Amino acid sequence: MTREERWRRLLDLLVERDGLEVEAAAEALGVSAATIRRDLDQLAEQQLLVRTRGGAVPHGVSYELPLRYRTSRRAAEKRRISEAVAALIAPGEVVGLTGGTTTTEVARALAARPDLAGPAGGSPALTVVTNALNIAGELAIRPQFKIVLTGGVARPQSYELTGPLAQRTLGMLSMDTAVLGVDAFDPADGAATRHEDEAAVNALLCERARRLVVAADSTKLGVRAFARICATSAVDVLVTDTALTEAAARPFRDAGVEVVRV
Repeated sequence: MTREERWRRLLDLLVERDGLEVEAAAEALGVSAATIRRDLDQLAEQQLLVRTRGGAVPHGVSYELPLRYRTSRRAAEKRRISEAVAALIAPGEVVGLTGGTTTTEVARALAARPDLAGPAGGSPALTVVTNALNIAGELAIRPQFKIVLTGGVARPQSYELTGPLAQRTLGMLSMDTAVLGVDAFDPADGAATRHEDEAAVNALLCERARRLVVAADSTKLGVRAFARICATSAVDVLVTDTALTEAAARPFRDAGVEVVRV
């Protein structure tokens, strides 16, 4: 296990357990207590947690892992979801991607599609509009894709660009499909995220698209978050994993959402 993998696992455990003891973390990761103490000290220096006498606790009530440390959570489900979402996109489309771990996997799935390996008749295989720096960085090396980055102020946790610059750019664009990553999606309350600045930009990206696809694993469904992005009725397709029961899927379908479980 590399240090990066160990840190990612420690941060996942920290969120799951709402705190960590050194000995318990050492046993869970199969390393020495001295290694865990050193890791926790280094993560505390990055303000990713708060050290306590015997371990660590999350960094405040609004604790949020940076994107690079969240990619391993429910990785198998996210890969299946991303591949299913990518399959919905037709060559030549203009696609909007918000930030997040699942939408990042969607970008990678699109890049891996053989039928999108080259431009079609001189036109881009896809035009991708995104406010996520990491997604733009991954896809910019693909010459078959035209990448449009919104501009704006970067959030260090999610790599998303927000603010008036991002909103102004999106207001001038039209998209065929928007793929929305969320922190929560509830049939009654709609799609939401933790931060109002991200919600404002994501809402505009959704409004500028003909079709809206929510890509979310089942842990984010039927729950609420602080800042609403859009109403459930605005969503055309929800792609999630098979842990979502038919009973839990029914309210989304009743609201007019096509539910795809993979």
